[in-house]
Amino acid sequence: MNTPSLYKSKFKDLKCCVLIPSYNNERTVGKVIHEVLEYTDDLIVVNDGSTDSTASILSAISKIKVVTFDKNKGKGIALREGFKYAEDKGYEYAITLDSDGQHFAKDIPTLIDRLEKEKNILIIGARNMDQESVPGKSSFGNKFSSFWYWVITGIKLPDTQSGFRLYPIGKFREMTFFTGKFEFEIEVMVRSAWAGITVSSEPVSVYYGVDRVSHFRPGPDVFRITMLNTLFVLISFLYIRPRNFIVNLGKKKFWDEIKKSIIGSNETNIQKSMSVAFGIFIGIFPIWGFQLAIGIPLAIFFRLNVAIVIASANISFPPMNAVLMILSYKLGAVFVNNPSYDIAMNYNLTPHDFLNVLYQFVIGGIVLSLLSSLLIGGITHLLLSIFRKNPVQTN
Repeated sequence: MNTPSLYKSKFKDLKCCVLIPSYNNERTVGKVIHEVLEYTDDLIVVNDGSTDSTASILSAISKIKVVTFDKNKGKGIALREGFKYAEDKGYEYAITLDSDGQHFAKDIPTLIDRLEKEKNILIIGARNMDQESVPGKSSFGNKFSSFWYWVITGIKLPDTQSGFRLYPIGKFREMTFFTGKFEFEIEVMVRSAWAGITVSSEPVSVYYGVDRVSHFRPGPDVFRITMLNTLFVLISFLYIRPRNFIVNLGKKKFWDEIKKSIIGSNETNIQKSMSVAFGIFIGIFPIWGFQLAIGIPLAIFFRLNVAIVIASANISFPPMNAVLMILSYKLGAVFVNNPSYDIAMNYNLTPHDFLNVLYQFVIGGIVLSLLSSLLIGGITHLLLSIFRKNPVQTN
């Protein structure tokens, strides 16, 4: 039978502690601490510059370790400094609870039991945000945050704002975090997923009572979180997802993967031909050097076959790129005033002449990319319709 006393030994064996950041929660922090102490003596409380009676409440409890800030620094800094303190004490994992009483210590075993089965994991205590005691704005904010976390990482979680979590703090030794307020809880989730740490959830209870005091400021905190999400979306689509795709692709034979992507899978013929068309378009489009950096994230966003897009974009590789440049330049002459047909080196070109030549080339490249993508994409669809049976889509 799993009793609270049994979990005290489990905390020791797993090198796990409980970490509670607290700021001006004098009405609830003592009760939260005493409930946690039923399950573990490995308890660290970060007093984040509280100006109420929190300090005296903590000093009266002998079994806990306390980290104290003279001034309030924010939840993110409190967690980061708490993690460092816990690491110095030899802990590898830390369960965090808020000190406002919304979490229940009785849910701690749920996270410990999951940790015993899987070590490389960050667990979010997923609250039931549909119950009557949860404010509507909190429920909406959580769904909004969960949506952006899915966009950034591809991971769907029912709750991304819960402060009841289990962190693999031993995995954070090589990470340097840069946020210090509530947005830290988003940063650590995103960067853990990017680092290959499993990010998952377990259901926990939640209570929104009259004694609960929240220090979340809708204006500045929402602004910082929005800016962080925007940054992470850009990093994800411009670097993380292309990196992961290329790394995974590098483990296989490239052309075998291309063949499998074109002939196999459950994508329809129109989906495959659109992937070819987009690859041709991005390969010719005059954004030299950035075709794949822009094309791969867009292919992921539009749910195209990335392998096919990469293969098709190779149309601009040597020696074909020289031909495409000449065709772009010649085709551009049809669409500009006073076109130039002489592309030989002219040392008497003025800056104005150079800009005209560049403009003609860019216009021609855009037109050529559109025409080529439509033509080759259409031919691809025709061939697939003849030689490949269109798979039946299932829900």
